[in-house]
Amino acid sequence: MAEKYYITTPIYYPSGNWHIGHCYTTVICDALARFHKMKGEDVFFLTGTDEHGQKVEKEALKRGITPLEFIDPLVSQLKDMWRLLDVDYNRFLRTTDGDHVKCVQHIYQKLYESGDIYKAEYEGYYCTPCEAFWTESQLKEGKCPDCGRPVTKQKEESYFFRLSKYAPRILKLYEDNPQFLQPTSRVNEMVNNFLKAGLTDLSVSRTTVKWGIPLPFDERHTAYVWIDALSNYISALGYGTDDDKLYKTYWPANLHLVGKEIVRFHAIIWPAILMALGEPLPKQIYGHGWLLIGGEKLSKSKENARPELTDPYELVKRYGADAVRYYLLREIPFGSDGEYTTERFLLRINADLANDLGNLVSRTQAMVWQNFEGKIPPCGEKEPLDEELISMCETLFERIDADMGALNAPEALSEVFALVARANKYIDETTPWILAKDPAKKARLGTVLYLLAEVCRMCAVALKPFLTVAPKKILRSFSCDENAGFESLKFGVLREGDAVEKLPPLFPRIDVKKELAAVEKFVKEHTPAASRHPEPTTCPPPASGGGVGEGVRPHSPQITIDDFSKVELKIGEVIACEKVAKSDKLLHETVKIGEEVRSVVSGIAKFYTPEEMVGKKVVVVTNLKPVTLRGVLSEGMILCAEDEAGNLCLLSPEKLVESGAVVK
Repeated sequence: MAEKYYITTPIYYPSGNWHIGHCYTTVICDALARFHKMKGEDVFFLTGTDEHGQKVEKEALKRGITPLEFIDPLVSQLKDMWRLLDVDYNRFLRTTDGDHVKCVQHIYQKLYESGDIYKAEYEGYYCTPCEAFWTESQLKEGKCPDCGRPVTKQKEESYFFRLSKYAPRILKLYEDNPQFLQPTSRVNEMVNNFLKAGLTDLSVSRTTVKWGIPLPFDERHTAYVWIDALSNYISALGYGTDDDKLYKTYWPANLHLVGKEIVRFHAIIWPAILMALGEPLPKQIYGHGWLLIGGEKLSKSKENARPELTDPYELVKRYGADAVRYYLLREIPFGSDGEYTTERFLLRINADLANDLGNLVSRTQAMVWQNFEGKIPPCGEKEPLDEELISMCETLFERIDADMGALNAPEALSEVFALVARANKYIDETTPWILAKDPAKKARLGTVLYLLAEVCRMCAVALKPFLTVAPKKILRSFSCDENAGFESLKFGVLREGDAVEKLPPLFPRIDVKKELAAVEKFVKEHTPAASRHPEPTTCPPPASGGGVGEGVRPHSPQITIDDFSKVELKIGEVIACEKVAKSDKLLHETVKIGEEVRSVVSGIAKFYTPEEMVGKKVVVVTNLKPVTLRGVLSEGMILCAEDEAGNLCLLSPEKLVESGAVVK
């Protein structure tokens, strides 16, 4: 029997003001769901919309329509966005769905009968945008601690859930099961900000909000929207109904993936409700970071301060779903906040998708057509260089499986693109264009091109959970099954003589400068003048002149510009890093510099861990004579700054630039 895997996003309030930040959680969940399906697991992927509450009621009233009339077109827009990004969910739940309403009422009735819900009077502060209750001590400068917006003081009859009763059990849950809530920083936040301070019982009904689910034991009250929303994780599976087969099959969930701003609801309130119901808890809750612009959380109210294109519809229209999905999955360190700019987005497309992957596929197919009439060539006797590439191919799944098991999609993708980079370097090492000139080396040429075609195929298979268009094109172009799973990640699947289709560029290279100008113009044209922010002021350049103390060491020998021009400096990206055996000071970095990959040894192990180094852009001296340090070849030097205390700091470009860029 196939292993079960149940994954959920939080359900979304369908505001209609969609930006790329809204796509982050769902695209990650989709990639995880696809990955587990390709492993042969029985996957259920849930998402949906949170449609009740004061926000919807007020917006509908403003327009003179019913809440459902207000919400229906917004839900359709959200579903369109998921189709646009190839999000393949099993169920899209709306909290207005009849089965969900019945389930929520069943939950309330059960909690009421067990004594975990009681009637009292609520007096406190309420944030309508967050649909959250706060005590006065939890407010920040009198405002909501989550969103910073004003709160209203309210007093009304309410039913309360005995949340305080479950605080000791939740603390013990964190202690006994460290993997339940990740990353660890979220645990510290929940314990220090909420649990240690003492939980108060939670108001779980409203009499002043009519747009909600009526309580089964008191129809004057409607369900608190967060209890309504959290219940979707089990209502979607038929919990509390005669048809609970899905619940028995998939619950408990393997993963609730949520934004860090709503961890409190998922890691404290939701476990307490499940404990009160006597139901199993989800296996893991992960609170990821935010997508930032200018250091602030991405939002429609702030994004126009900068000429950034954040509309997912326009992004997919201009660059394709694969590009948007790749950026979200590759660029943002999982669990941490990630900075979004249009420039970073475009440079990432060019560097990885156009220059590396697209170039590998097009070069391989062009050489197969030029030398073997568009047919897969025979694979002859292999040399040590070939065996190294084959080994990297055949261990690819093992590496990405470990990364995805740790919810580290960026690292899984870096493994795939490390293989792509190695294959591009293999082309330079084997020089097939030279082999093609010598008829006696035809067999060797065939082996080289067969290996390259296999790398293209295996990378396409490995990329299928992340990208949904290009991998299928690549597989079809090499006469392969586009539905191939991870079982095909082994060397030797391609058959001699099968046709190779010559694809047009998978990811056409973008002229970043021209595109940024076009995007800025587009954003300004589509931004109402009243909402535009003034352009930021620019600091004047430093005055000319100066002497000792302005960057020149007093005892450094002066050099001429000709001396300086002898030093070749380029931007590199660290794609792998490990400690050098039997050394406390040395790290061995694999650095991608344009289309070239180099081995570099640096004495920075006391200041950076191997994990910290991966993904960093660094300045590399590329024309140093290679040396061997502790048995490891070093083909360059990574530049660092050193303070008076002897601490080292890597030199990195201020803005995201492509690896291989020349430093002048």
